[in-house]
Amino acid sequence: MFKSLDSKQMKKSLLAIGLGAALAFTGSIAQAGKYGIGDTATKDQIAGWDIDIRPDGKGLPAGEGTVEAGEGLYEERCATCHGLFGEGEGRWPVLAGGNGTLTEERPTKTVGSYWPYASTLYDYIRRAMPFTAPRSLSDQQVYDITAYVLYLNEIIEEDFVLTKDSLATIEMPNQDNFFVDPRPDVKNVRCMKNCADPKKLKIAGTLRGITPVGHFVEGADAPAASHDAQMEQEQHKEKARKATLKGETLTSHGSAGAASLSEMALAGKATYEGACKVCHGSGLTGSPKVGDIDAWAGRIKQGMPILLDHAIKGFSGDTGVMPPKGGRVDLSDKQVEQAVSYMVESSQ
Repeated sequence: MFKSLDSKQMKKSLLAIGLGAALAFTGSIAQAGKYGIGDTATKDQIAGWDIDIRPDGKGLPAGEGTVEAGEGLYEERCATCHGLFGEGEGRWPVLAGGNGTLTEERPTKTVGSYWPYASTLYDYIRRAMPFTAPRSLSDQQVYDITAYVLYLNEIIEEDFVLTKDSLATIEMPNQDNFFVDPRPDVKNVRCMKNCADPKKLKIAGTLRGITPVGHFVEGADAPAASHDAQMEQEQHKEKARKATLKGETLTSHGSAGAASLSEMALAGKATYEGACKVCHGSGLTGSPKVGDIDAWAGRIKQGMPILLDHAIKGFSGDTGVMPPKGGRVDLSDKQVEQAVSYMVESSQ
């Protein structure tokens, strides 16, 4: 019934079977018109991804913005990190100034001194700002803030109305210094000689999330294994310093205190990590750092109702600005309450 085949005959048979199966499969796909997996993207889903904006303005939504309206929004949503005049707080990016510094050893690259197109500013704000709540701004708010940042850089006048058409006509100061590199591609042979020994390499630090916060600590030692570990290291050093001044003995630091947190506080830890830590983990712009008992003492004395009111509605004090819900307007009042409870109980 069966005949033995030599190796050549066997290869031909297997090849014929493979081609036949492939042709049959291709035919079934062509007949069906689809692979049978996933769903066809809807117009709304495509629109959610198709948000890029070209230098000529294509992709800009309808709307208009003014410098006057943008000033209030900027101070509420952006100034905490970028400064009231775009000067940058701590190590957050500087947005204004820097003209004439690009040829210096340490140039200041800002929207006005470096960016090639005004459309890029709108596109970036729309995609990624504010840092704590990207995509939370309406198209109208993005137009207003874009207008104000351009005004800070003296690119438009105070009465300029930013629209889909007028934004595309703006010429940025550094536009001509961006060009297509005419140099041809080249191929080099890898050296692979006198390479560093991987066993002797030392990892000095790692990045966690989008923007690291460990390096915001003033006077920090060499970085720990991660930025989170660096923050804990610096916080422990500060507690030890204060304990020495008071003649107290500092217990070993760790997560032992977590066991004493209430259910409300424990529920707020995730919100703190995702929305509050960028400022309250580093003391950025005068924010009281979690674990700093002295910084929180006066605030805690005011009582939770006042703390919650400031956290939800926003607050401007002598040491800094707290935007409503830390800029995360997508958070519910309950989530904010839980996060505040976590910070308060972790700082007593």
